[in-house]
Amino acid sequence: MSDTSNKNKSLFADETIDGQIATLNLGPTHPATHGIFQNVLTVDGEKILGSVQTVGYIHRAFEKLAERRPYNQITPITDRLNYCSSPINNMGWEMTMEKLIGVTVPKKVDYMRVIIMELARVADHLVCNSVIGVDTGALTGFTYMFQQRELIYELYEEVCGARLTTNIGRIGGFERDFSPTFHVKLKKFLKEFNKHFQEFDDLLLRNRIFMDRTIGAGPISGERALDYGFTGPNLRAAGVDYDVRVMTPYSSYEDFDFIIPVGTQGDTYDRFCVRQEEIRQSMKIIEQAYNNMPEGSYFSPDVPEFYLPTKADVYTKMEALIYHFKIVMGETPVPVGEVYHAVEGGNGELGFHLISDGGRTPYRLQFRRPCFIYYQAYPEMITGQTISDAVLTLSSLNVIAGELDA
Repeated sequence: MSDTSNKNKSLFADETIDGQIATLNLGPTHPATHGIFQNVLTVDGEKILGSVQTVGYIHRAFEKLAERRPYNQITPITDRLNYCSSPINNMGWEMTMEKLIGVTVPKKVDYMRVIIMELARVADHLVCNSVIGVDTGALTGFTYMFQQRELIYELYEEVCGARLTTNIGRIGGFERDFSPTFHVKLKKFLKEFNKHFQEFDDLLLRNRIFMDRTIGAGPISGERALDYGFTGPNLRAAGVDYDVRVMTPYSSYEDFDFIIPVGTQGDTYDRFCVRQEEIRQSMKIIEQAYNNMPEGSYFSPDVPEFYLPTKADVYTKMEALIYHFKIVMGETPVPVGEVYHAVEGGNGELGFHLISDGGRTPYRLQFRRPCFIYYQAYPEMITGQTISDAVLTLSSLNVIAGELDA
């Protein structure tokens, strides 16, 4: 007890030793912390000696909210986790429910989901890597890439009418098929994106200032990353080639040819490079899925008790009206069971642990949020680094506040 007390005392003490040691708040008002997480740093000049994080500034109790809502109303809650790639959250939840009720969706639904999820991954990585550029003083790449992200958001709009919090998809498939405008915009995006992305890559990848700022900033070994439970790009940057899409394929990912990029040092530069290559691989996956799109339905006809019927059917068919009422009111019987389903989110393994007791709402629902895990390692990664390194490290971990607090 005495050792812990002394450690905390040294971290938060107002006194300084020879006028060198000080306590500094990095956040929550610092722009790099988005106004919602705090790091209390002990610093010797610019050198960080220790850090204690505070989370919970925007905790919204999503898991408990979900446990009080019918299953089809939970999808919009998942939007608000990692809102930089919300369609992946949506579809991860929908696949979890499909696993519980035992339904297999048509192959076309799998391919449609892959296209949307990989677009979301590209958008997520563009935000992360362009912000790393901003934190090293390079704003141009940020403006270039946000123009490309806007094109992805336009594709979201064609599918669901929304941009940031998407609510894309339904339990059993999609609300509607891809529109003709979606096809036109996607073809244009696939044709033109790589040229603009290469410009961004040329701006930073071999830029001496960028390399000096990022190489060696916030490193973590593969062993320590596994100890903390890292997944996703942050784990792969440390040299561990784990990807949920390959290790436990879902949504027909086994049909696609792509590589898993890995780094060696686990530092900010490696995390940047891994995400850059993952963007290229995602574009390859999208092209494969689009060019080989199977024929068939955009929803499963086997789950009318969970899939909302069309308005035209509701207005003209008694069975559709009954199903619509039961789904909206949450009166559809749900099997008793316990399932876990994970997808490769923009930040890593996003998992849903669902326990059903047969009621109209989940008995228990837990989200496995990768950002919450990364942030636990943050003090270790920045100790011995400088304050500017701490900002870069936080950006490169891509800690999304909505997913961190949930």
